[in-house]
Amino acid sequence: MSATNAPHFDLVGVGIGPFNLALAALAEPLRENHSLEALFLERRPEFSWHRGLMLDGATLQVPFLADLVSLTDPTSRFSVLNWLRETERLYSFYFAENLFLQRREYEAYCQWVAAQLPFCRFGTTVTRVRRSVREEGGFDVEYTAPSGPVTVHAANVVLGIGTEPVLPFEVAGTVLHSADYLPHRERLRGLDDVTVVGSGQSGAEVVLDLLRGGAPGQRVRWLTRSAAFEPMEYSKLGLEHFTPEYTRYFHGLRDDVRADLLRTQGRLHKAISVETIAELHSELHMRSFDSLYGGTLGLAGDSGVTLLPGVAVTGGSPAPRGWVELSCLHERHKREFRVLTEGVVMATGYRERRPDFLDPDLASALDDADLDYRVAPGVYVQNAEQRTHGVGAPDLGLGAHRAAVILNAVTGRTVYDLPRRAAHTAFDPTAAAERDPGIRIEVS
Repeated sequence: MSATNAPHFDLVGVGIGPFNLALAALAEPLRENHSLEALFLERRPEFSWHRGLMLDGATLQVPFLADLVSLTDPTSRFSVLNWLRETERLYSFYFAENLFLQRREYEAYCQWVAAQLPFCRFGTTVTRVRRSVREEGGFDVEYTAPSGPVTVHAANVVLGIGTEPVLPFEVAGTVLHSADYLPHRERLRGLDDVTVVGSGQSGAEVVLDLLRGGAPGQRVRWLTRSAAFEPMEYSKLGLEHFTPEYTRYFHGLRDDVRADLLRTQGRLHKAISVETIAELHSELHMRSFDSLYGGTLGLAGDSGVTLLPGVAVTGGSPAPRGWVELSCLHERHKREFRVLTEGVVMATGYRERRPDFLDPDLASALDDADLDYRVAPGVYVQNAEQRTHGVGAPDLGLGAHRAAVILNAVTGRTVYDLPRRAAHTAFDPTAAAERDPGIRIEVS
């Protein structure tokens, strides 16, 4: 089908992770009343989310109200509470008195939502997005479906293609990213010596899983560049960095100020939950006891676990017997050393994907999103704007709000009435002056 007579959509979403799924769920009422034609495309055969870290008992780090819709439209039939009711688990959830869904539950909830949205099409791979040859402008989106290649016209495109794991270097041997941990879990548990690099929540969960299920006598080593194995900042006022007010404040700062600020905010989104730290300490405490009273770990009092912060892992090379030798630098002592280990799990984070299906003129605009998450006329991004919108970009709690902002921008009207105030904190004097008559802004 040629681009000139291709089917037209007001909005085409590329990628169906939690954020574009939130956009699809909030767009459904508009589709039902024929005021918006939408299409969402995803190359995977079904909705899936962090499968490699779907460990038993692992929970979200945000409360259940940070679902796809509730913080924008709590009356939506796509809320997690409605999912619990429809699956006859609402009373069980109520009696559990737990704010946090397990990750397995969250994925199942998202799959339930996706199954009710026929315009979410899985198993479709977008191959090109370019400016349209039509007179009215817009974009031609080319993708492959089970039936063959398809071209559609889109007035607006929303990129929600997620992030990709970061491996700082490649080396032969058992070296993998934490995103791929679960498929390799049994093999890793059977090794004599495993090193985990990175001290965020993922690294902590991998270490905890190895401590609980590793082979007798297994040594687990945990290295991080951070100065300490730090707890997540989860105070009530600290959480206000994940509000629309903070997003607006951050967006208004100069580029260099934003970059400096992001470098200081690791504990807001890269650290470890207090609960996981407590579980880790409990395991270490009992391991030290076991080593004193008939354990299998050799030296009395040795837990078989090495925790070493302040260490940069700078490279690796193959070692005999299929092991790996890591090159390390203790950054404060400036002391180089090496680690010989049988397996390595890199919990070294994620980076924004750079889509190769975008024409160059569109790809060049991706680094600068406006307050409506627009990077070019008609092109929007989700979870690709941390440098312009702050630490809340990957946070599920802001997903419904961002989706509503994009829908309001795409339709040119207030489809969803969004709150002007969600934080007690005023992040700049001008905002404070709006509420406090004692603050007076000097005019230069």
